[in-house]
Amino acid sequence: MYAKERKTIFGYFTKGEIALWCVSTILITVSFFIFDRENYLTLAASLIGITSLIFNAKGNPFGQFLMVIFSILYGVISYTFAYYGEMITYLGMTAPMAVFALISWLKNPYNGNKAEVKVNRLKFKEIIFMMLLTAVITIIFYYVLAAFHTANLIPSTISVTTSFLAVYLTFRRSAFYAVGYAANDIVLIILWILAAISNISYLSVAICFVMFLVNDIYGFINWSRMQKRQEALE
Repeated sequence: MYAKERKTIFGYFTKGEIALWCVSTILITVSFFIFDRENYLTLAASLIGITSLIFNAKGNPFGQFLMVIFSILYGVISYTFAYYGEMITYLGMTAPMAVFALISWLKNPYNGNKAEVKVNRLKFKEIIFMMLLTAVITIIFYYVLAAFHTANLIPSTISVTTSFLAVYLTFRRSAFYAVGYAANDIVLIILWILAAISNISYLSVAICFVMFLVNDIYGFINWSRMQKRQEALE
């Protein structure tokens, strides 16, 4: 039975995807034991997060389930460095939206295949609506974060903007969800490098998001392929 399950897993993921996941987990784990060695919650969150991304890249709803768990853990980690923007964003927006995305992906399988979501192409009017909504969310969060005396206010606000775009596009099953998350990864790399200046242990979190960036870039590439394949068969 174990051999059968292993064969199924290796048949589902390509060799490149398995290599990407292995390299990502190894680098995250090594950086943790070099720079941290104490906050195992950070390591757990990072490994869950990177695993969610490889499933998301395949359009598999299980990735959104893992994202809910990651969002909760990451919110707790953000609280420890007074990154209230990250905490509020992930606990109040990313986690709930991941739940909605999970439901949306489960309801929209491609040709009945529950392991692959049907990719959606947004219309121009919805894109305009999304951008206006993002602007409103950004302005509101700027003042909320300022009231909480959030560390590194401007990068934290930009993180809210990119996070909202990412979760909205994920919910709407757009291939550009990965672009939103990639932009958010870049902001988070900057935020945690700034945090590492005062506490070197946070450098492991920055390295984690570097690997997230690589995986999100792959996610966009694979979803673009999925979209072309699905539309060609319609």
